Amino acid sequence: MTTWPVHARFNGPIVMIGFGSIGRGTLPLLERHISFDASKFVVIDPLDTDRALVDERKLRFIQLAVTKENYRDILGPLLKGGPGRALVVNLSVDTSSVDLMAFCKDADAFYIDTVVEPWPGLYTNRDVPVSHRSNYALREGLLDLRRRRPGGITAISCCGANPGMVSWFVKQALLDVADAVGLPADEPKSRAEWGALMRRAGVKGIHIAERDTQRARDPKPRGVFVNTWSVEGFCSEGLQPAELGWGTHEKEMPPNARRHDFGCGAAVYLLRPGAGTRVRSWTPTAQAQHGFLVTHNESISIADYFTVRESEKTVYRPTCHYAYHPCDDAVLSLHEMAGSAWQRQDHWRILDEHEIIDGIDELGVLLYGHARNAYWYGSQLSIEETRRLAPYQNATGLQVTSAVLAGIVWMLENPDRGIVEADELDFRRCLEIQRPYLGPVIGKFTDWTPLRGRPGLFPEDIDESDPWQFKNVLVA
Repeated sequence: MTTWPVHARFNGPIVMIGFGSIGRGTLPLLERHISFDASKFVVIDPLDTDRALVDERKLRFIQLAVTKENYRDILGPLLKGGPGRALVVNLSVDTSSVDLMAFCKDADAFYIDTVVEPWPGLYTNRDVPVSHRSNYALREGLLDLRRRRPGGITAISCCGANPGMVSWFVKQALLDVADAVGLPADEPKSRAEWGALMRRAGVKGIHIAERDTQRARDPKPRGVFVNTWSVEGFCSEGLQPAELGWGTHEKEMPPNARRHDFGCGAAVYLLRPGAGTRVRSWTPTAQAQHGFLVTHNESISIADYFTVRESEKTVYRPTCHYAYHPCDDAVLSLHEMAGSAWQRQDHWRILDEHEIIDGIDELGVLLYGHARNAYWYGSQLSIEETRRLAPYQNATGLQVTSAVLAGIVWMLENPDRGIVEADELDFRRCLEIQRPYLGPVIGKFTDWTPLRGRPGLFPEDIDESDPWQFKNVLVA
C-alpha cells in the first residue's frame, strides 16, 4: 500500500509519554493516519536513545522521567497549547495510569494507554498484600475513578494488542463459534447481550493464546534479558501473581488460589508469580504448547465483560487467562532470572527488526468448551511482513502499535464517552483500522484438549469428565 488513508484530523497538542519500542513504532502510524500539527507534538522520555527519530521530524523532545512528584507540572503547560483539546498517549512504564487519566480529565484532554500501570515499587513491595499487587487491584482502581468521575472526555484504558486487540478478537470469534454451533443470532448490541450469546454458545473459557517464534541472528548472551518487547514491562507483570478470570464451570480452585475480598469478583490469583506458572494451550502453528500464565488486564476485563447475572447472582462467567509462549530468547531469560530468585539481569535488550532473521508472533484467542470443542482466532504476523508494512518495530510491536492507532481513531470519533475499556469499543471499527497491519488473520477449529496424551508415563490428578477444567490446564 502506497497511499495510506487519513482516519482523523487533530489540531490540538499531542503528548506522547514514553518512546521505547512501542512509542517508536506508534509514531509513524500516527503520521500516516492522523493529520496533526507537528509543532504541537511533544515526546517525553527519560532516555534519548532514539531521539534522532524525533529530531528528524522536527518534533519537540523532553528528556525527563514523568514521576508522581512532577507529572502535574510537566503536563499542565503542555496540555494548554490549544487550540481545542489535547491528547495524551501514555506508552511508558512506572507512571500511574489512574493518576494521569484523572489529571487529563481535569484538563479536558483525551487519554489512552496500553496497560494500567502504577507508580514504581508496587510489584516488588512485600509490605503490600499480594491481592493488592495484582492487575485485578489496578483495574479496580480504574473502575473506582470511573464511578467517581463518570462521563466527560473519552479516556481509553488498556488498548494495545493484549490487553486491547484480543478483546475485539473475542467478539468476532464468538460470532464465528455461534454460527458454527447452529446458533444464528443478530450481532449483540449491549454488554448483557454479548454475555448472553457466549453463554448460549456454550463457551466455557478463553485462552489469550500466543506463540512468538521470532528468532535473533545472534544467540542470547548469558546475563542479558532478551525480549521482543519491553523487558521492564514483561518482568514487572511476570513478578505479579498469576491471575485469571474465574469461570462458573470450574469445580475447584487450585490449593494456592485465592479470591479477592473487594471489587467485581471476576478473578482469582495464585500465590506464585506468573513468570513461574505454566499452562497448557494451543495455537495453530505451535499446536499444543506450554505457556506462561502471566497476569494481564484482559484476563479480568473479558471475564467481567461476559459475566451474566440474574438478581445479583452470577449465573455465567467464562474462565479467561493468558497462555504466553514468548520468543525462545525470552524463555531462556526467564529461566535465568528464576534461577537468581527472580532478580532481573543487569543488562537487557529488545530485539529490533534488524536483529530478527525470521519468525512470527501468532497472537489470538482460543474459545473452548463449546460443541465444536475449541476455536482459535487471531493474527499471524511475520517479521518479513512487518518490515514491509511499517518501520522501527518487530511483529510483536506492530500488533500493539496498530491497536493504539485504532483506539485513538475511535476515541476521536467518540469524543465524550468518559473512561472506557477496550472491551467496550466498537470491535468492527477498531479491527477495520488495524487489519492492514496484522498479517494473516485466521480462524481455526481444533479437537485438541489439555487432556491430549494424558495421563502419560506417570499418574496425574486430572478430571476426565470435563477436559476444560482449569486443573487440567494448569501445569503442576
